[in-house]
Amino acid sequence: MTPASPGDERETAAKRRARAARSLACADIVDALGRIHRHRAHIHDLVTPTPGRVLFGPAVTISFFPSCSVMMDPETHTFGALLRQAVGVEPDGGRGKVLVLASNGHRDVSIGGGTKLSLLTRYGLAGVLTDARLRDFAQLQSHPFAAYCSAEAVRWGGDVITPYQANVPVVVAGVGVHPGQYVFADDSGAVVIPEPDIDAVLDGAAAVGKEEAAFRAQVEQERTAT
Repeated sequence: MTPASPGDERETAAKRRARAARSLACADIVDALGRIHRHRAHIHDLVTPTPGRVLFGPAVTISFFPSCSVMMDPETHTFGALLRQAVGVEPDGGRGKVLVLASNGHRDVSIGGGTKLSLLTRYGLAGVLTDARLRDFAQLQSHPFAAYCSAEAVRWGGDVITPYQANVPVVVAGVGVHPGQYVFADDSGAVVIPEPDIDAVLDGAAAVGKEEAAFRAQVEQERTAT
């Protein structure tokens, strides 16, 4: 029997984690992470054009900066160019990853829309998380990935902010995100999980869910017994 290669083992781990995440809730993950760390890791007040879709995977990041063509050549500081930097040169470099777009305080500005974000499908990304707005919710619903943002926009925002750096630590809605950390988001919010703790947090969240379910069942049993 041929032993599994490190790449096969990584893919198996990624699939196992993704499968586990689909059955979890953001609140349970936040509780599980809180039993290990006390730093803030959750993001709320998000909306989504893709309700019901769970977003999960390791982060790749793009940091946006106030637009200035003198300092940032608009021919090179494009979303496509920075996305290629973020996912790398390998054909499957973006497979299953979450694109985190940091607005650096410009939460009311559009950071992308249905046409631009269609590139996520080409690179196999799991989806996008941003503290800014997204355009074209109807188009985004037709894409296979999940998307979470601050609100929907109707105006292009390229004259306000520009893609500046790829795969650098960023701050999204007050939460620090390092490339490689895991991102989970559902309709109730998002949470960022340090990579070394991902398996413990996923297992802990499953345990929290079972504890909550057992408590509810006990309460219901006591109610019906009275």
